[in-house]
Amino acid sequence: MATATRTQATVTATNGATRILAAGVSWEFYERFVDGLPESSAVRAAFDGEDMEIIVKGPLHEDLRALLGRFVEEVAGEVGIPFQGLGETTWKRADVERGLEADQCFYFEPAKVAAARAALRRRENDVAAYPNPDLGIEIDISPSLIDRPAIYAALGVAEVWRFDGQTIRIDALSDVGGYQSSPRSRFLPVAAEEIQGWITADDALDRPSWSRRLRDWAAIRAR
Repeated sequence: MATATRTQATVTATNGATRILAAGVSWEFYERFVDGLPESSAVRAAFDGEDMEIIVKGPLHEDLRALLGRFVEEVAGEVGIPFQGLGETTWKRADVERGLEADQCFYFEPAKVAAARAALRRRENDVAAYPNPDLGIEIDISPSLIDRPAIYAALGVAEVWRFDGQTIRIDALSDVGGYQSSPRSRFLPVAAEEIQGWITADDALDRPSWSRRLRDWAAIRAR
């Protein structure tokens, strides 16, 4: 059985989310841990090549995760941009010994959209059958204890949206492998400040009304 090489552990609880850092573990330890979780488990784990973070999310985290995912789906659908979402899929990649579960993830590149849809039609449930996503969404209302951006970079995820409860940040993967802040998304015709305005709107909890307004706004963009 794989074991940790160090015994350091850290536990934090912020905004209803609990995070546990298991420092100095191996890839095999992370893989065994993730594989042992039932699909319905509220526990999530990520591995940055050295440390593993175990996460139990709270209701606010889940609401914001769903809201940002719906924003992407409504805007892309209204402006006619093909996409495929895979929600909270765990991207466990042995080739780079990195893994995480995005709060939301999407494909936009045509070849990736086609590959993901083909795998879904075959009812594939092995993440190895799917390419890495183009867009990841991270809800950062409780700070991560590991280097999650480095995991996304190792997976080649071109864009990551981050929301700390107040501010949206769009991070674009650079040619040298790190992320740089970008004012606009490369996949959707939206700016960071526009996303933020919608996610923090007064009627955001009234999803049907909010969605109708969002589609009307996106339709103007599509003209």
